[in-house]
Amino acid sequence: MATTAVPEAETTAMVPAGRAVGLTASAAKRIQDLAAQEGNPALMLRLSVTGGGCSGFQYNFTFDDTTNEDDHVFAAHGAKLVVDDTSLDLLAGAELDFVEDLMGSYFKVGNPNASSSCGCGTSFAV
Repeated sequence: MATTAVPEAETTAMVPAGRAVGLTASAAKRIQDLAAQEGNPALMLRLSVTGGGCSGFQYNFTFDDTTNEDDHVFAAHGAKLVVDDTSLDLLAGAELDFVEDLMGSYFKVGNPNASSSCGCGTSFAV
């Protein structure tokens, strides 16, 4: 599948509002910090969903500097989140947050489509 660079001016995804994925200020700051550590502040966080985990589906996080034809880019607070179209079906209306607590620091997906999730929050069922 062909990839294309995301124009710097692109700030919103061309999807209906109900299929959007939100990004908190805390998540955006962490994405920016990690991209800077990698030496490429233009990196975007890619959130995808695959089968597996203890609840049926699991969240996957990677960095990317390109997008595919079926990707949607969501921008907020100066950071960009990339979600492929298939994953977006399971993530529509979700919000990505970055949490720091006694259990550690991690990205947390608030997914209204999940009927249950595992204790660690990295897998879910619909």
